[in-house]
Amino acid sequence: MIQYSDGKPWPLGATIEGNGVNFSVFSPNATQVELLLFEHVHDVQPKVIALNPAHNKSYYYWHIYVPGLDKNQLYGYRVHGPYLPEKGFLFDASKVLVDPYAKAIVGEYDRKLAHQPFLDNLHSCLKSAVISDEFNWENDQYPYHELANSVVYEMHVKGFTQNPNSGVTEKLRGTYSGVIEKIPYLKSLGISAVELLPVYAFDTQDAFSGLTNYWGYSPINFFAVHAGYSQYLEPQRIVDEFKSMVKALHAAGIEVILDVVYNHSTENDAFNNGPTLSFRGFANNSYYLLDSKGRFRNFTGTGNTINSNHSVVRRMIQDSLNYWASVMRVDGFRFDLASVMSRDEEGVPLKNPPVLWAIDSSPLLSKTKIIAEPWDAGGLHQVNNFAGDRWVIWNDGFRDTIRKFVKGDAGQVGEVAKRILGSPNVLKARHVQFNPNQNLHFITCHDGFTMNDLVSYNNKHNFANAEGNRDGSNQNHSWNCGTEGPTENIEIENLRQRQIRNLYAILMLSHGTPMISMGDETRRTQFGNNNAYCQDNQISWMNWDLLDKNLPLFDFVSELIKYTIKHKTFSFPSYYMLEENDESPYVDFHGIRLNEPDWSFESRSIAYEINSNMDKERFFIIMNMYHESLKFELPNGEWNYVFDTEHGFKEASVYNEILCRDRSVILLRQSIE
Repeated sequence: MIQYSDGKPWPLGATIEGNGVNFSVFSPNATQVELLLFEHVHDVQPKVIALNPAHNKSYYYWHIYVPGLDKNQLYGYRVHGPYLPEKGFLFDASKVLVDPYAKAIVGEYDRKLAHQPFLDNLHSCLKSAVISDEFNWENDQYPYHELANSVVYEMHVKGFTQNPNSGVTEKLRGTYSGVIEKIPYLKSLGISAVELLPVYAFDTQDAFSGLTNYWGYSPINFFAVHAGYSQYLEPQRIVDEFKSMVKALHAAGIEVILDVVYNHSTENDAFNNGPTLSFRGFANNSYYLLDSKGRFRNFTGTGNTINSNHSVVRRMIQDSLNYWASVMRVDGFRFDLASVMSRDEEGVPLKNPPVLWAIDSSPLLSKTKIIAEPWDAGGLHQVNNFAGDRWVIWNDGFRDTIRKFVKGDAGQVGEVAKRILGSPNVLKARHVQFNPNQNLHFITCHDGFTMNDLVSYNNKHNFANAEGNRDGSNQNHSWNCGTEGPTENIEIENLRQRQIRNLYAILMLSHGTPMISMGDETRRTQFGNNNAYCQDNQISWMNWDLLDKNLPLFDFVSELIKYTIKHKTFSFPSYYMLEENDESPYVDFHGIRLNEPDWSFESRSIAYEINSNMDKERFFIIMNMYHESLKFELPNGEWNYVFDTEHGFKEASVYNEILCRDRSVILLRQSIE
């Protein structure tokens, strides 16, 4: 007979210690907790161990030590307690629960069954797995790229290689190992970091019937790596495959940034009818923001909101980040709907949110990149709550301004000038020392049109999402260049090519940290779908056939990235001054005539000169989004042609003036004697 011991409350989760495993979970109001041990993923007759509150509970924590267990042991919990929705208690011992601290989650479950209270789901439940943190990292080193030298590539792990035309070994398509096979491609593009859409275990069933939650913004817990992106079924090998991907990317000098979702979970029905998988079965009124009637508050647009400033939940978030940074060795995090994390337990924004300051000041996270999406679905949009010196901000204002400018909208030139200098009008409100590279600049991301679709569609085309085209943003600031969707018209195609180059040129020449979206460099299309969260198919996957078709665009983007990284003037860690300065670059704005910028409402062009005495170089940039060509005066001397967005990079010399064709960007360079 196995002799269990009391165990200990720390660490939380399932931890291998000696010849057994210590289990600990947080459940302050439970009356009884049962640990279920499964022999295999399809086991429906688990060994059940009832924890004795007199020996296996310390304050809010239930714990036990079970000898004879090791990695890959599958387990779950049943938790007994009151079912009083009006008080926020949703205990349901008929449901097998996933450990909130589980480091791997395997198996399949029936989401509809998990919705139904008091209906046993033992034959169709997810299972937690015991994982060893041991791994042979060999000589792995964090790349530690400075923001000034960073170009981020936002990508979906599965979608990057799932397409049969990816050239990836068939069994590795759509996996962490598949990413490894495509590292040479990432290197040739010149990016410094990949930003992975969610890889925390998520619920693929959280979508309309017949569709799949593809993006992954539906987490089950915050520690387990998503099993669906692995070639393996064994839990330990799943975790180790992710680590192997990180190790290989690091060896190539590429950082790994995770898109993390600490604002909601897949237990997401606002009327307390959502699936019971984990948090709500252990401590619903601790893990979630609830109103006075015990209902979920919804600041995320998904049905529930994580109570991130609750002391226990705040620690869980910190433990999760520490685990991914130290054990899984990732390099940074992009926080989805990060403004949610500034709300207190009543949903009111806090001036100094404890969880955000804890992340900013954590010594274990001190060398990671922390990036905030500074809004939520409840209307909170701010940068001031990310006032720590390290926070990088997703700058949606840059996105919208540049889209409108390149589209040809009037009234944008003054705002463009601010955006290309790092949005000082926005970020100076943070009242901290920061540099403009703490803007994460982007034109497109997973949410919205691809770059190709931004210049090919006036309207969204989301009917495949089964919501009658009601979903997705209507404010795309897009222009189809003359016809909706694909066309054989060569003039329209040439214009679209030039517009894409314009968007890339302005992105890379602006003062901030650029992010590009997977496949935009090859004109990946979603056929006008601007909310492809549920499209696990050719709509969302990378189409590798487009690389050969659009190789000139790929080459332009790659050369543009490498050029702007090489010339430090474009990423100097202080604001460009509007007067001559020997220590940092300074800027002079011009129009078609020198020193006469046109700030009028109807203006659609701007020229400016960046002078860097330190680097002994100056640049002259022309952005003409007018529908006609314009002639621009140049400062004295010989100017070397770098590129224009019609012909790409080329070598030539120009003097005194230059003709910039309609809807084009030109970059010139001059050495300073």
